[in-house]
Amino acid sequence: MKLSLRGIVFSALMAAILVLFGYISIPIGFSPVPITLQTLAVMLAGGLLGPLYGFLSIALVVILTALGFPLLHGAGGLAVLLGPTGGYVIMWPFAALLIGLLLARIKLKGIGGYVLAFVVFELFGSLLIYVSGVPWLAYAYKMSLPEAMIQGFYPYIIGDLIKALFAAIIIAPVRMVFPPQRLTGNLNSTIVKAES
Repeated sequence: MKLSLRGIVFSALMAAILVLFGYISIPIGFSPVPITLQTLAVMLAGGLLGPLYGFLSIALVVILTALGFPLLHGAGGLAVLLGPTGGYVIMWPFAALLIGLLLARIKLKGIGGYVLAFVVFELFGSLLIYVSGVPWLAYAYKMSLPEAMIQGFYPYIIGDLIKALFAAIIIAPVRMVFPPQRLTGNLNSTIVKAES
């Protein structure tokens, strides 16, 4: 698949939103995993940009962070990805990819569309991330899996439900007006069509 200039620009903008959302961080004393809006950015990336550009936008942040750019909470380097939250971060691009793939197959009209969008966001923008995040937290902190669930999963469920609901409320109407191919399609082909 050919990348378009418009798609790359929107991917960079979404990457910047992910970085910005990382600064909205609430530490909770008993866990090394803070409450942030970063998973909301992952949901929005997949929902707005579709699978390819959603994946690219989030993967860009992960790769640049690994290379040392201070993009996650003002920190960068492999130590960030190997730290307690690394398991969550590594899954972000794949979550955006799956959200984009599944939402493309759903008609986001009416209450049913909102409900289906919410389910996709919750399953793949939240619960999927815990599949790698919680075991990695257990490994990084040398704790049992039940202890990792207490510190890295249970405290965040309600917040994730709210983020998934918020993402569905935003994405469903936006995608009806601006489907991902309109946002990220080939700019030149759009100009040619407009002129003809």
